[in-house]
Amino acid sequence: MFGSHKKVRYAVVAGGQISQQAFMPGIARTSNSELTALVTGDPVKADKLAKLYGIKAWSYEQYGELLASGEVDAVYVATPNFLHLAYAVPALEAGVHVLLEKPMAASVEEAEAILAAQRKGGAKLMIAYRLHHEPGTVEMITRARKGEFGELRSFVSTFTQNIREENSRGHNGYWCGPVPDMGTYPLNAVRNLFGLEPIAVHAVGTKTPSRGFNFHDTVAVTLLFPGDRVGQFTVSYATAPSESFDLVGRTASIHASPCFMFGPSTGIAYVEKTDAGETKHKFDPVEQFGNETEYFSECILNDRRPEADGEEGLLDMRVLAAVERSLETGETVTLQPRTRDRHVEPDQALKLKPAKAPSEDEMINIIPQSA
Repeated sequence: MFGSHKKVRYAVVAGGQISQQAFMPGIARTSNSELTALVTGDPVKADKLAKLYGIKAWSYEQYGELLASGEVDAVYVATPNFLHLAYAVPALEAGVHVLLEKPMAASVEEAEAILAAQRKGGAKLMIAYRLHHEPGTVEMITRARKGEFGELRSFVSTFTQNIREENSRGHNGYWCGPVPDMGTYPLNAVRNLFGLEPIAVHAVGTKTPSRGFNFHDTVAVTLLFPGDRVGQFTVSYATAPSESFDLVGRTASIHASPCFMFGPSTGIAYVEKTDAGETKHKFDPVEQFGNETEYFSECILNDRRPEADGEEGLLDMRVLAAVERSLETGETVTLQPRTRDRHVEPDQALKLKPAKAPSEDEMINIIPQSA
């Protein structure tokens, strides 16, 4: 399908903050991908944003026409989570590759439907776990899998921010709230660091009286893994920003911070502690969105299955759904044991230089997410 010089042509589906701040600038850093289209329901974005990038704008009503046009090879779906199904499935069934923002969908059933569409249509599906291509994260996962920290016993993380209720994240229920949006990061991290899938989930949530969110805005989650390993994380939409995790093994521990965020000045770092003392590991900032796009395009061009595929997304989704059930019932939710045959590999780490990110004031017609 592609010649040796061919670039994968992408359409961005939704021109919100993540698209404008990260994906659209980041794709320019790649060697094998190009931005050719924008799908939006906002006439201001259709005009100004499309002109800024020299691309063609399509309305949501024209989405089927775009997929059949032959003008794009892949779509980057960055709609609110509850709309992922509506835009991922038609693309996959049309044979158009999909880079899908996480979490994969707004229910396990929707995620399974997206995966079924991928199998039916034969196009490639990758969930946008950008940290699977960030050098510091990949190093921590690789070292953990090699046993360099000893037998792993505990993971504890905090990931919080202060979100505007006016933003789409602030008023669309649990599946646009802090657990699927932010909790996916520590959840995916502990699954990959342990190399295991959780077997039980318990969650406790609170609602800040002065805030108008229609979900628990602060949630603490405890995960039980095989071998009596324990993972815990707290996420919030109603506090000061914070991000860190602590991984404890029998012979070493690591404290990682920054560990989840991105940006031209954000480099992942961790401190390793052993009986011999402390070692600091700091990594230069990289273009995280460009990295994941470069990797996905390479998979498309060389007909390879991406590592963070629909199965990886579904494994997170089943835990996110269990957290929702635990919040509703107050009970611990048991999960069926699962294993997987795919893991983050060292050669997935890429080092594209960070693109300049526009400020919230420079972005076109958005409701900023930060309060």
